[in-house]
Amino acid sequence: MKFEILDKKIPYKGFFQLEIYKLRHELYAGGWTGEVRREHLERGRAVAVLLHDPATDQLLLVEQFRIGAIADKQGPWMLEIVAGMVEDGEEESDVARREAIEEANCTVTDVEFILDYYPSAGSCSETVSIYYAPVDLSTVEPGIHGLADEHEDIRTMLVPTATALEWLKTGKIRSSMTIIALQWLALKNHL
Repeated sequence: MKFEILDKKIPYKGFFQLEIYKLRHELYAGGWTGEVRREHLERGRAVAVLLHDPATDQLLLVEQFRIGAIADKQGPWMLEIVAGMVEDGEEESDVARREAIEEANCTVTDVEFILDYYPSAGSCSETVSIYYAPVDLSTVEPGIHGLADEHEDIRTMLVPTATALEWLKTGKIRSSMTIIALQWLALKNHL
């Protein structure tokens, strides 16, 4: 299958970049579409890491304000795993380690790659790479973390894995990266 970009404009460039494409693409039934206009949010790559203490079967979760959930009836504070954006020249595994320190004051040495995915490929280029990190959470104190210059106000909490999985079932956890990571851990523990 082929596509052709007819025009591309960038009307906004900030934390995100908005691109407007005019394009056409081949059809499954044969032939081509007419001219199609699509807005595209250029976001970049993100890394998320599931911090799990295998000895106690506890997780370190974070909770923070998310603008995308501003109209959510449950409110815009989301329960998540640690995550952050990949900066130029960074390896994804190093981002997992950096973000664990910044967001949770937790040192990570070993990481295991789980998967890459597109959270919303219908309009956004962002990809998320999820990692698993076995950590000793006995020395980690729950608290408030994050970088002041990024206006982060991140609350950490230690949660038994069984509790997090129950929160997943009841809809308390609504972040896609967290849902995927918890489902991966549940499958790993039951295989």
